[in-house]
Amino acid sequence: MDTQWFKDLGNLAQSGSFSRAAEIGHVTQPTLSRRIQALEAWVGAPLVDRSKQPVRLTDAGTQMLEAGQQALARLEAERHHIQELRAQPEKYVVTFGAQHSIGWRFYPAWLQAFEQAYGPIMSRLRADDLPNCERDLEQHQVDFVIAYAARRDAQSSHHGAFTQLVDDDQSESLVIGRDSLIPVCKTGPGGRPLFDLNTDQRDIPFLRFGDEAPIGQMLEPLLTHMDLQHRLKPVYQNTMAGALRIRACDGAGVAWLPLTLVKPDLDSGLLISFGKSDWCLPLDIRLHRRRDHINKLTRSIWAFLAVRQDVPLV
Repeated sequence: MDTQWFKDLGNLAQSGSFSRAAEIGHVTQPTLSRRIQALEAWVGAPLVDRSKQPVRLTDAGTQMLEAGQQALARLEAERHHIQELRAQPEKYVVTFGAQHSIGWRFYPAWLQAFEQAYGPIMSRLRADDLPNCERDLEQHQVDFVIAYAARRDAQSSHHGAFTQLVDDDQSESLVIGRDSLIPVCKTGPGGRPLFDLNTDQRDIPFLRFGDEAPIGQMLEPLLTHMDLQHRLKPVYQNTMAGALRIRACDGAGVAWLPLTLVKPDLDSGLLISFGKSDWCLPLDIRLHRRRDHINKLTRSIWAFLAVRQDVPLV
């Protein structure tokens, strides 16, 4: 598998044309076609629908492109980090781990606001699934983990139990932001939701989090409590909110997604929120650290945020 294949697939998704994608990638069209075919052979599924013009990616193609782009971004970030360390070995680089859905939009905005208030720091982000973030924190591979938690002042019995980082003798956390899971779908004709859970309609296509996603575990009890489960028909699942967002924007179904992630789509009218206020799940965004893995800089950051946690930066 060649990482260049994912760049070719991205060019094809952007242009909708093999010839144009070849021009963008500065290769011949036969070379581009061979690379796409090689990637399809490696994945074991068609990634491009060639039956129509402009060509479009299949569902598998969209999923693999997103995974490939995230992997390439991770590799590039690690390369940049190594170069920074070699250039300035005396400077400590603060490493944050975060769930994918937090790393997409909340983290960049939060970091910018934090640095404006605290001052610039050398930092890097490792976006991953929550269990991997927790492992990295325990192994001292990251300094902090940013993760969702049910809002403590809004918990009720229907939230149920779910996997999340908890405070104990070895670790502690504080609030750095607020969010909520809200029901959204593509905007339909007349500015109304393409799918309407306010009616008696059943078998509404549901874009759900995978079973191993903690954020999905938070949502399931709410759906059961609100008697919505039996009206939803799962048609797609993914552990990453960003992947569900893409499918929701394509009109594939309804999804419960973080407000911080979809707010630009709501503002532009691409997506629309629907339903009742108690169909939303309020969340805290918490910063976690290990008590045995601190240094002068991370202690300073923690102390600064601790006095501000009642007034999150974003």
